[in-house]
Amino acid sequence: MAHEYEGDKIRYTPTTGVAAGEAVVVGSLVGVASRPIAANELGNLNVEGIFSITAPAGVIAQGAKVYLYQGQAVTGVTGTVMGFAASAKASGDATVNVLLVPGA
Repeated sequence: MAHEYEGDKIRYTPTTGVAAGEAVVVGSLVGVASRPIAANELGNLNVEGIFSITAPAGVIAQGAKVYLYQGQAVTGVTGTVMGFAASAKASGDATVNVLLVPGA
């Protein structure tokens, strides 16, 4: 079998445009666009690494399992699992650093 590309990214063609830094659900996987991807154009989503993801008000402890729900990083069991909080999020913080872990 031939090596296609490194496993830290997946190829993705969105039906609507994706902004740089936006988290996207693809099946049971969450990826983050490192650059904008136009609608119906092939691009890449990062599926490994640490990314700053928009989150609602509230505290998230470092190491907590994080899910993507309606475009935001949340804890609990709602949404699609993304990975783990790489650092703690204070109540007033607008984002949380998430370590993407496929299949976490």
